[in-house]
Amino acid sequence: MTTALGLPDPYRDAAFYEDTAIKRALAWVVDVVLITALSVALTPLTLFTSIFYFPLFYLCVGFAYRSASIAKWSGTPGMRLMSVELRDVNGERFDIVNAALHTAGYTAAVVFFPLQLMSGALMIGTARKQGLVDLVLGSAAINRAALA
Repeated sequence: MTTALGLPDPYRDAAFYEDTAIKRALAWVVDVVLITALSVALTPLTLFTSIFYFPLFYLCVGFAYRSASIAKWSGTPGMRLMSVELRDVNGERFDIVNAALHTAGYTAAVVFFPLQLMSGALMIGTARKQGLVDLVLGSAAINRAALA
């Protein structure tokens, strides 16, 4: 079931990676909507000063949202909705360190948009459907349904 790295083999166990790129894109849309709603809901707690630095505020809320949810469930609520979960190089669920590193890499890719485009292309073109951050960390997104 797994390779020496601990992740499922993309050729013998292709079901683990089937449609994960599309599911991650849909999960991203769900998460953007939730992070936007959360950022707007938290704005009054800043006495509305976050209106003046909303993009930075949004990035901070998004970082906390993604790091906390990935550390707890090994995926964001959007990923859970799409039945996708992140696994580390050993095939284990993410811990807080991996979650923070993955989120930091994602945030850097959002800030430097060409990295995001490169990540999307890699998700389409690699056997394990790994994005740029996944390749650096050795992680991958897999289908939860294939685990059953």
